[in-house]
Amino acid sequence: MIQRDSEALLRRYAGQFPVVTVTGPRQSGKTTLCRSTFPEMSYVSLEDPDNREFADSDPRGFFKHYAQGAILDEVQRTPQLASYLQRMVDDDPRPGRFILTGSQHLGLVQSVSQSLAGRSALLELLPLTLAEVRRFDNAPQELNEVMWTGGYPAIFERRVGVREWLSAYISLYLERDVRQIKQISDMRLFQIFLRLCAGRVGQLLNLSGLGADVGVSHNTANSWLSVLEASYLAFQVSPWFANIGKRLTKAPKLYFYDTGLVCRLLGIETADQLATHPLRGALLENWVVSEVAKHFRNRGLQPNIWFYRDRNGLEVDMLLQIAGRFHALEVKSAQTISSSWFDPLLKFQSLVAPLPELGNSTTLWLLFGGDQGQQRSHAAVVPWHGLEQSLFQALDVAR
Repeated sequence: MIQRDSEALLRRYAGQFPVVTVTGPRQSGKTTLCRSTFPEMSYVSLEDPDNREFADSDPRGFFKHYAQGAILDEVQRTPQLASYLQRMVDDDPRPGRFILTGSQHLGLVQSVSQSLAGRSALLELLPLTLAEVRRFDNAPQELNEVMWTGGYPAIFERRVGVREWLSAYISLYLERDVRQIKQISDMRLFQIFLRLCAGRVGQLLNLSGLGADVGVSHNTANSWLSVLEASYLAFQVSPWFANIGKRLTKAPKLYFYDTGLVCRLLGIETADQLATHPLRGALLENWVVSEVAKHFRNRGLQPNIWFYRDRNGLEVDMLLQIAGRFHALEVKSAQTISSSWFDPLLKFQSLVAPLPELGNSTTLWLLFGGDQGQQRSHAAVVPWHGLEQSLFQALDVAR
């Protein structure tokens, strides 16, 4: 068991709110985090049929057993409990009394927001960051291995086969979570949709084209994408707009929270295959964007992530805004730096320089697949393993 980056946030929330709700994808370590942080608290799994039947049929009697508080695991299985919990915490608003966990974002958050608004803090626990992965003795060391393995804790804690574990995870997700979130009649088509989404990471999202490739309508593709987002598998990044006299793209980009899962969906059997895989660059971009998203989430912040792309072909992979300052980031998978890599960053900087809200406050970053960083006169060059010591450190200082 390792210490998670979000433990400090969980403790802070538990010192301020009577209820803390911890959500995120299945197997991201929610239960382990809560039980290790508060080992003295009673623990109840609502996946257990007996516990669930008790909570469903006699919620008042159920809560009498846990009047002093408890960790209620997989609480989305009994959404009505939030209404009874409201009265309890109103009568006794001691902070940190109840910790709720759940894997389905929309249903869980909806029930909590309706009944426990102002009474519960929300913590979103995603798969492991690179810094967390490195705390395991068996942590991967090379970039391709890091991307291929992904960040689900069980892979490192149980030392199981990556392919076998992720294959079982996908099957479990399709058979349980998808059916609980939305009634999908043709699971075969949904599985095709899931794999096609994996093949589009880092690309502009065209739902009509994606739906056509699967054989479903635009509306169905949009509905299925909401399932991936609700279960914390995938997320969208929107383009950044400013009045800079350019025709800009309006379509978002699609990313997954875990590149190991993407590799499994794409049928990539070994980490060595990534060395020559046509999607290696897109996978590295996905890995970087997901690392940034996790960094923000672990600190209780909404990630202000965008990308820039205009109709003239100018594109910057990622834009971040912290304390009024922009950070523009390009991602390159090659190990040898090319001077042409800086061109999009410098062109973007020249475009935004006249804007009063930005001026000359844009910091440029280039992340690449090599091991040695550099400080160029116009941009910081960061090796793939140096996000924590460079970009994230700068973002935390800026806040």
